[in-house]
Order: sequence, then C-alpha cells, then structure tokens
Amino acid sequence: MASKGKLLWLCSLAVWSSSTVQDETLAPHCSSQAHNLSAALTVAAECGEHLPWSAEQTAALLLSIRNLNNNLHKHQLNDCQGAEPTRCPEAEVPANGGLACVTVSNKRYCKPLCNYGYDFGFLRVSRLYDECSEQTGFKWDSQYVGGNKLAVCNEASIQVSGAKTAYFPKDQDCLTTKSSHQLWNSTIDILTTELKNKGVHGEPQHACLVCGRP
Repeated sequence: MASKGKLLWLCSLAVWSSSTVQDETLAPHCSSQAHNLSAALTVAAECGEHLPWSAEQTAALLLSIRNLNNNLHKHQLNDCQGAEPTRCPEAEVPANGGLACVTVSNKRYCKPLCNYGYDFGFLRVSRLYDECSEQTGFKWDSQYVGGNKLAVCNEASIQVSGAKTAYFPKDQDCLTTKSSHQLWNSTIDILTTELKNKGVHGEPQHACLVCGRP
C-alpha cells in the first residue's frame, strides 16, 4: 500500500511539473513533498511494465515526466552559477558528458568529460581543462574560438582524443557520478590534483559538476 501511495503522489507531482504556469502558492507544498520524489521514482522504475495504467494514462505520465526531466536538468545546471570570477561566462556543458569546475586564485577552471562511448571532437590529451580569468580577458581559452563551448562529445567506439581521466567509466556516466557524494568528490579531487601538477596552487573554491543531456 505504501508503494501504491508513492506512485499516486508521483502522478500528482508529474502533472504539476507539466504545467507551464508557475503558481507561487505551490512552493510550500513542493518543498514539503520534494524529499519523497526520489523514492517515488524508484518505485515506479521497479514496477516497470506492471504499472496498472491504460495507454492514455501511460502516455500522459510520460509527457509529464519529460517535462519534469527538463525542469530537473535546468535545476542541476544551476550548481555552477555565481562562481568567481563572476565576469566569466558560464561554460557550455557538452551533451553526452559533463563539466567539472573549480576556482583557484580567482581563476576559473573547467574540465570537460565525456561519457563512455563518446570522444572529443578535438585532440585534448594534454589539454586537461580550460581557463577563464583576467589573464584571458574573462573569456574561455577554448579550442572553439569566440564562444563558451569547451568541448563536444561525439559518439565513438574508442576514446583516444583525451586523457584517461577525461572520460566517465562505463556504467558511471555524469549523472551517476553526480548522484554519489564519493564519486563527485573523486572527480573534483582528480581535477584539483591535475591543476597542482600544472603549477596551479591555492585553495579550490566553487567546485561543481554539471551534466549535459544524453
């Protein structure tokens, strides 16, 4: 019965997420119920094809979940907002990958990573990260000149264009990594170690990991 109740709550939340009208009166209710979302989604995923819904109900829920997915994707992108130096524009997150970023001595460093089965469009074996700082004119020193795009992850059978640490392992894509505090810490620690090895010393601040769309 408890699982059924969670599924019913999931339906209600999904319907709410599909609304294009932002009602401020929903905020307190959303805050009080948000902690149940992960459990409800887990229950729905475990039920799989055994969910007792009609084709119309299933399609409606898929539509709502798609809208919810869009909202959650935008929400997780906020993790890198407001980092110093604030004059640096936000770097574009590559699809099928992610960005790990830290600030050291008022310089912003972001490291593009590709999911398993994808590789970089440009050779990046010795280019572990990109920089934005006063020295770069508060622009990203990207291989894609004149913009905020740092890397592109293209589908590939082998991964050879980047360093070994520039790829998420198989069965551990960006979202899987971000969902684990231990894996998140490991990813940021690798970046800070690589910075130190390149002579960048200082206390890392504003660390974040953001994921692109699959």
